[in-house]
Amino acid sequence: MASEVLALDKPRSPKRPAARRSNFELYSWLFMRISGLALIVLVLGHLFIMNILDGGVHRINWGFVAGRWASPFWQFWDLSMLWLAEIHGGNGLRTIIDDYARKDSTRFWLKIVLYVSMVLILAVGTMVIFTFDPGISAN
Repeated sequence: MASEVLALDKPRSPKRPAARRSNFELYSWLFMRISGLALIVLVLGHLFIMNILDGGVHRINWGFVAGRWASPFWQFWDLSMLWLAEIHGGNGLRTIIDDYARKDSTRFWLKIVLYVSMVLILAVGTMVIFTFDPGISAN
């Protein structure tokens, strides 16, 4: 009797072999941490420069933006803020949708709306930064 060994499956063992998984969620998690740190630097730098060093928000007008975006450095700064904030926020919303949407169809359509809105906002924001013409009259 002691020589008999019963072969039992482990509790909660999968009935089929595990599917190959990608590392998307790992990279997504890592992106959130890195982009969050970068956004802290970009946004706090932006607020410090705009509100303290450049004389406050009352100074911001068409000419101020035109002068700022004449420099590729500020175009890159603002573009980086736009892209990182949009993708960071979109990734967070994607995670919330995955956590709280119960039906697959609901999850699918919410993600479609999220991805379409992200692409549109990124496209319009990028276009504005790169095609801004300071020669156009403010009136």
